[in-house]
Amino acid sequence: MKKLFSTAPFQFERGIAVMRIITGLLMMYHGKDIFDSKLMHEYATWDTVKTFPAPLFMAYLAKGLEFVNGLLLAVGLLTRLNALSMAAVMLIICFKIGNGKFYYEDQHPFLFAMIAIMFIFTGPGSWSIDEAIEKRLTKN
Repeated sequence: MKKLFSTAPFQFERGIAVMRIITGLLMMYHGKDIFDSKLMHEYATWDTVKTFPAPLFMAYLAKGLEFVNGLLLAVGLLTRLNALSMAAVMLIICFKIGNGKFYYEDQHPFLFAMIAIMFIFTGPGSWSIDEAIEKRLTKN
C-alpha cells in the first residue's frame, strides 16, 4: 500500500516494457489495413488525403509505417527511432488528416503520439532487442 502513495518508480523497466509491447501490437493492428487494397484505395479518396502529393502512396506509407513501427516497437528494436516516426505519423493524422481536435475527436492518434513521445524519453524498458544488443555491446 505504501508504494501506491510513493513518488518512487515501481517496476519501471517492466512497466515500460508492458506498455511498449501493448502499444506496438495496437499500432500493428491499425497498420494491418496496408494488406487490404480496397480499403487503401478508399483512404486515398478522402478529401484531406487528396491534398497530399500521390495520395495512394501516402496512404500506403502511413499504414506501412504504422505496421512496421508497431512491429519494431513491440519487439523493442530501434525503439526511440520508431517512437519518433510513430509520433510524427500520429501527429500528422491528428492535425492534417483529422481536425486537430486532440481534446475530443482526434484524441486517439494524439494519445498514440503522446505514448510514442514517452518512449523517446524512457527507451524500451525490459524485454527488448535494444536491451539485449546494449548488454552484448557493453559486455565486450
